[in-house]
Amino acid sequence: MNTQTLPGNAPEALQQAVHVLQQGGIVALPTDTVYGIAAQLTNPDAIERLYEVKGREHTKAIAVLIGSAQQLGQVARDPSPAALRLAERFWPGALTLVVPRHLSLPANLSQTGTVGVRVPDHVLAQQLLLTCGPLAVTSANLSGQPDALSAQEVFAQLGGRIDAILNGGHTPGAVPSTVVDTTVSPPRILRTGPISESEILSIPADGQ
Repeated sequence: MNTQTLPGNAPEALQQAVHVLQQGGIVALPTDTVYGIAAQLTNPDAIERLYEVKGREHTKAIAVLIGSAQQLGQVARDPSPAALRLAERFWPGALTLVVPRHLSLPANLSQTGTVGVRVPDHVLAQQLLLTCGPLAVTSANLSGQPDALSAQEVFAQLGGRIDAILNGGHTPGAVPSTVVDTTVSPPRILRTGPISESEILSIPADGQ
C-alpha cells in the first residue's frame, strides 16, 4: 500500500482525507497530544483495520474523537450530568470521558457498553471531525512502540499500512489524555494525563 502524506496547510488536503475515510480508508491525523489513526465510525470493517494496522488486541477498546461537545449525543447514550460538566469545562482538551456508548455504534469498537470520547484541542483535527463527523481513533503507532509525535514518525512505523497521513506538524504534547469514567458516581480517574486529578475533582459531580 502506498501511504500518501497530505500537507495540512493545503486547502485540498482536508477534502482528500475525508474522501479516504469515506472510502473505508485509514488516515493519520495530528491531535493536541499525539498523532492518531482514524477510521469512519460507522464502518465496522474500517474499525477492524485499525486493530490490524496496530496489532492491537480486541480487548482494548478504540476511542472516539468528536469535533465539538455538540456531537456527543451522536456517540453517547444518556451521558451523566458529571460528564456534561466535565466536557463543558475541559473540552476541547486532553480529557477522554468514558460514557455509555450509543446503541448505533459498531460492536467491534468496544467489548463493553461504554466508549471513550474527547474533543481534541487541535484546529486541523477539529476541522476534519466537523467535516466528516465523529471518528474511531487510536494512537498512530504499533502496539508496544513509542507514540508518534510527527508525520515522519507515523510513517516510520505505519508507512505502507495506512492510506494517508494528514501532516499537521509536530504535535504539541507527548502525554496521552487523562481518562475519566463518568459512568460511575463520583467519576473515577482511569489514567492520569495533562489534566490533573485535582482539576477533575474541582468540578462537583453533583453540580453543586
